Amino acid sequence: MHASQIRIVDHPLLRHKLGLLRSQRTQTADFRRLLREAGMLLAYEVTRDLPLQPRPIVTPLEPMEADRIAPDGLCFVSILRAGNGLLEGMIDILPFAPVGHFGVYRDHETHQAVEYFYQVPGDLASRRVIVVDPMLATGNSAVATLDRLKADGARSLTLVCLVAAPEGVAAIASAHPDVEIIAAALDRGLDENAYIVPGLGDAGDRLFGTG
Repeated sequence: MHASQIRIVDHPLLRHKLGLLRSQRTQTADFRRLLREAGMLLAYEVTRDLPLQPRPIVTPLEPMEADRIAPDGLCFVSILRAGNGLLEGMIDILPFAPVGHFGVYRDHETHQAVEYFYQVPGDLASRRVIVVDPMLATGNSAVATLDRLKADGARSLTLVCLVAAPEGVAAIASAHPDVEIIAAALDRGLDENAYIVPGLGDAGDRLFGTG
C-alpha cells in the first residue's frame, strides 16, 4: 500500500460523525443526515486547492474584485448508489458544480465490478473530477470508475471516500498512481466477504433502508 497516496482528514467533527455512522444503532434517517454532513466536511478538504478567479462585484459601499470558483473547472462523479449520500453534502457546498453518475455493483461471488449506467458532464479533460463513494473496499468499483473517466479524457482526478481499506488503497495505487485518495479513516482491512472491518456495514443499504 502506498501511504503517500491517501490523505486522512483528521478533524474532530468528522471523527465524531464517523463514529456515529459506524454504530449499528444509528437508524436510516440519522445515517442519511450524518453521511450528508460528512460529505460537506470532506468537500471543504478536497476543494482546498481549487483555483480562484477574480470577478467584479459591487458591495453596498463600493466596487471590488471578489474571488470565485470557476463553475466549469470541476465536477463530481458519484459511484452509485451509496456515493449519492456523500454527494448531497458536497453539492450543498458547491451547488453550481455539474454531477455525473457511474452505476456499478459488486458481484457477490467474484467481488468484481459490473457496470450498468454511465453519464457524466462533457469536457472532462478541462475539469477537476472528484469521484465520490463512501467505501473503498477491494477498490474494484473505484478502479472501474477511474478507468472509464480516463478513457473519456479526464486528467485530474481525486477519489473521496469515508472509510478505506488497505487493500483498496493498494488497488488504486497499482492501477491509478496519479489519483489522490481523501478519506476520513483507513480501517484494518477486509473480511472474508470483502467488507471493510471495523467499517460501518453496507453504506448503500444503511443509506436507503434496504438492509
